[in-house]
Amino acid sequence: MATSPSAEPYVEAGGDVDIAAAAALFADRTRASILGALADGRALAASVLADEAGVSAQAASAQLARLTQAGLIDVEVSGRHRYYHLASDRVATVIEALSALAPPRPVRSLREGTRAAALRRARTCYDHLAGRYGCAVTQALLDRGALLASDGIDDTRRRSHDPLSSQLHEHPYELGPHAGPVLVELGVDLDGVRRGGGQRPLLRFCLDWSEQRHHLSGRLGAAVLDAFLARRWVQRRPGHRALTITEAGESALAGLTAG
Repeated sequence: MATSPSAEPYVEAGGDVDIAAAAALFADRTRASILGALADGRALAASVLADEAGVSAQAASAQLARLTQAGLIDVEVSGRHRYYHLASDRVATVIEALSALAPPRPVRSLREGTRAAALRRARTCYDHLAGRYGCAVTQALLDRGALLASDGIDDTRRRSHDPLSSQLHEHPYELGPHAGPVLVELGVDLDGVRRGGGQRPLLRFCLDWSEQRHHLSGRLGAAVLDAFLARRWVQRRPGHRALTITEAGESALAGLTAG
């Protein structure tokens, strides 16, 4: 029997996920630049994101609308301004994973080369420390007994079953016997972080794309970054998720490592 032209097409619910549709959102340079600028967890104005992407305000607005509609970013209105931020840390995880797989862009200037080196040295991964510095802090916490590895491997190297650059759904770490006093040295109130509650885990770890080692994330990772910023051990760079490590920050890491 012929189907009536007005009949609704049959669409089966619960089919395979459409990876291509999600991947296409990252496949445009303007959108990729916008998502990269937001990967440190901050909310930025549309004008700042347009500058970061090197496009006009109108072009940025069109891409921001698409990213918002897709659920990758959220927008908050404050007065006449609209501020955009990543919808969740899962989006930041995807950005980190793609960074590990993506080829480096050709460095055409000293500024570009310095920017790439700065990202590898220290950066934010959503709301926690990443890069060489972030991995070193995590290793120092393990060395000092603030963290314990339950799998018998006493360093932050990538385990054989770890995905390539991603937030780890399972990890081998737990709080160690010296967690409280070591974290106090860093300006982190462990009991206060524990009371912060919410559904986000206290301990979570990512596989760092540039170092291929674990770095601390979760509520505790966010608290460590907040403490480092408050003490001016690291400083944010305008429009860039690379962090500047101050002399005090270098000394703090040296002291944590030697302690």
